[in-house]
Amino acid sequence: MEIHDIDKYIKLALKEDLGGEDITTNALVPVDDYSKAHIVVKENAMLCGLKIAREVFKKLDPKIIFHTLHKDSDHVEKNMIIATIKGQTRAILTGERTALNFLGYLSGIATHTHKFIEAVRPYDVEILDTRKTAPGLRQLKKYAVKCGGGKNHRINLNEMVMIKDNHREACHPHVSITESIHIARRHTRKTVEIEVDTLDQFLEAIKAHPDIILLDNMSFAEMKEAVKLNKKSVFLKKPLLEASGGITLHKVRHVAETGVDRISIGSLTHTTRMIDVSLELLSDDDN
Repeated sequence: MEIHDIDKYIKLALKEDLGGEDITTNALVPVDDYSKAHIVVKENAMLCGLKIAREVFKKLDPKIIFHTLHKDSDHVEKNMIIATIKGQTRAILTGERTALNFLGYLSGIATHTHKFIEAVRPYDVEILDTRKTAPGLRQLKKYAVKCGGGKNHRINLNEMVMIKDNHREACHPHVSITESIHIARRHTRKTVEIEVDTLDQFLEAIKAHPDIILLDNMSFAEMKEAVKLNKKSVFLKKPLLEASGGITLHKVRHVAETGVDRISIGSLTHTTRMIDVSLELLSDDDN
């Protein structure tokens, strides 16, 4: 992620947290005071957000030194020092919570994603996120998924066609699965994916040659049968098969065993626990 991409997030977060100024720090800490601090991760994790944390402090003190031997996607262990900061004490204390929020939040997504990646080894299946993200934070969340080893599904509605039941219901008159795919093909050359709920719908969809078929909330047995039917199909170009719908860490390996190509998981970005990260200001004796 480039600096210009994260600048807007940092400005918004600092504005939200400061509310004008850090009255506690400004009241107690002299403007010319300088300190050193460590950022410590309090549990095993996969890192994400180091560059953002650094830029938070640099917004408050352009001369601050943020030193780390780590990078995003690194595995770190409990109680490990992941960064050292030297600079204006006011900047360190004022930026502390914003920087740690980014680090903890994004590392939580990366760590959660990596658990899914590990759960499906050695199956040749991709773990993807969805558009179930907090408004305005999609770019950051999807970056964290990639740091965890996952793949990004479409970033926005313009990236690809994804035909769901409601799209077909919204057509007047109601169109069939095959008709909806043909209509989409006439409208754009971009990737076309269609959602199906049953094997009958799957057999109808495959005849219209979509790029991807989403198997929504199907049982393991139905997914296995869809994979088998796809392999037996007479068509030279076969669609990718994607499983979705309430897939948990407990279920994901069973889904991978069915032979699908992709698994999309909403919880990667909408239900993630933050990693515990803290900032420890060092005493003069430790500097």
